[in-house]
Amino acid sequence: MSDVTDAVPVWAYEQPEIHPYDPRWSRRAGIECARLADLLAPWADGGVEHVGSTAVPGLTAKPVIDLMARAADPGAVVALAGERLAADGWCYVPPGLDQRPWRRFFVKPDGSGQHRIAHLHIIRAGHPRWSEQIAFRDALRRDGELASRHEDLKRRLSARHAGDREAYTEAKAAFIAIAIAIAIAIAIAIAIALA
Repeated sequence: MSDVTDAVPVWAYEQPEIHPYDPRWSRRAGIECARLADLLAPWADGGVEHVGSTAVPGLTAKPVIDLMARAADPGAVVALAGERLAADGWCYVPPGLDQRPWRRFFVKPDGSGQHRIAHLHIIRAGHPRWSEQIAFRDALRRDGELASRHEDLKRRLSARHAGDREAYTEAKAAFIAIAIAIAIAIAIAIAIALA
């Protein structure tokens, strides 16, 4: 299996560029989700979800489709499905480079190898990050004002951190954490009210 420690790819240093919403993102995500559901069927627990800004109709975003799969043992998915994923164009980013121990991470570059077109986050079943990502996506879909504030923040941060993708991601973290906390609180309140 090929991973980014073999040679640092160009896409690893790609600048965060925000693009207007493109309805093709949703179609591409659907195709990738279906393909990944097949590839990961023996290990995935609950299908593949399209998350992140490209999953929110009308929202500007980096043109990179974020996909999330849940598995009992993400490390086993890497060991047992890594070759299948590599054959489908996915590059594994080892945990030491990814620095997010709650997931195993793959990047799918375009045909030129210059640009990311998709991310695959394989998350351990039961980890709170799964429900947090879903809650954030759903909150952005439901709340136009929240989506607008997120969009404004991304535009400012992509300009401020044009040469540093990791700094861009880190700078969004507080906003996302607050939005997730609010979304989860609302979901709990609704569940209690309906019980």
